[in-house]
Amino acid sequence: MLKVEHLSYEIEEDGKKQEILKDVSFEVADGEMLVVTGPNGGGKSTIAKLMMGLYHATEGKIFLDGEDITKCTIYDRAKAGIGFAFQQPPRFKGMTIRRLLSLAAGTELPKHICCGLLSRVGLCAEEYLDREVDATLSGGEMKRIEIATVLVKKHKLCIFDEPEAGIDLWSFAMLVEEFKKLHTEKKEGLLLISHQERIIRMADRVMIIEGGQVTKCGPTEEILPYLTGEAISYPQCLSHRDAAL
Repeated sequence: MLKVEHLSYEIEEDGKKQEILKDVSFEVADGEMLVVTGPNGGGKSTIAKLMMGLYHATEGKIFLDGEDITKCTIYDRAKAGIGFAFQQPPRFKGMTIRRLLSLAAGTELPKHICCGLLSRVGLCAEEYLDREVDATLSGGEMKRIEIATVLVKKHKLCIFDEPEAGIDLWSFAMLVEEFKKLHTEKKEGLLLISHQERIIRMADRVMIIEGGQVTKCGPTEEILPYLTGEAISYPQCLSHRDAAL
C-alpha cells in the first residue's frame, strides 16, 4: 500500500517561493486503481514525480507498505517495487529497444518476451527490437515503449503519467485493455494520471487536483458526475477523444 501524508512541495523562482502542492494526502491500496485528474497545471505530474523520487517533498511523508520512503532515491524506490512511466519519456541514443526492455526487467530478455511486450502496447515487434531509443521514434512510439518497460515486471505500485498522451486511437484502445487486465489481476496498485473518461471509469477511486490541492477524492461513481458536468461544469478535466471511441 502507498500512503501519502500531508505532502507539500515548493520551488523558488526569482527569489520568490512558489507552492506547487499544498497538504496533499491519499492512499493507494494493494490492487486498487486510483486515477488522478484535474485541470492542466494543477500539480498532477508533480505528485507522480514525488512518488518516484524525481522530486523531494518540502513537507510530508510517503510510505510504501508501512516503510517511510520520503527520502529514498529513485533507485531505492524502484527496488522497493515502484514502476513509473513518464509523461514525456527520455530518449537514449545508442541503446536499442530490446536492451532498454532488458534493463527494465533486470535480466536479459529473450526475443519472444520482448516481442510480446511490444505487441501488448500496439507496436509491430519485429520492426522495433533493434531500433535505437532516439529521435527517430515518434512521441507516440516512445510513450508505448515506456509503458512496456513498466509492464515488463511485477511491481507493488505502477504509476502512469497521462499514458494516453500522443497515442493514436487504436493503440489507446489496446492500452485501456492492458490497464483493465492489470486491474483485474489485483496484484499491483495502480496510480494513473489521466483526462480520459474511459480510463477514469475503470478506477476504484478518483482524486481531483486543482491549484496544488485535493478538491475531491472518492469512489468513481461519486466523482464522475463532477467531471462529466452532470453535477457541476468541469469540462476541462476530460478529453474529447472518448467521443470518437
